[in-house]
Amino acid sequence: MAKTLYICKNYCLVLMKKNLLILSLMAAMIAAPRYMNAAGLTMPGIEQLADDEVTLSVNGQSVTVTGAQGMTLEVVSLTGRRIKTIKIENPSQRVELNIPKGCYILKVGKVVRKVSIL
Repeated sequence: MAKTLYICKNYCLVLMKKNLLILSLMAAMIAAPRYMNAAGLTMPGIEQLADDEVTLSVNGQSVTVTGAQGMTLEVVSLTGRRIKTIKIENPSQRVELNIPKGCYILKVGKVVRKVSIL
């Protein structure tokens, strides 16, 4: 009987802990909507990019840069060496890179992308 009582107490403690965990998670989920927006979950201090920000599209040796008029496109090797710098003069500009095949980092303003040039 004592062993049965001991098992029952442990089981009750486990259930209580589980219920407390569930309640605390529910409370956290109820508090979370203040960090929600239409795009999904956001956290304070995380920068959100607007829809009209810079986009980069790579197709072979050509890169199409949109929304970066007046900015500079930097092409950097994976070792950190700057390969090319190109001034973006139009709202949507196509640039031929003419660089060897490989992986590179493209930077325009705050947008950084790792790409493979084929």
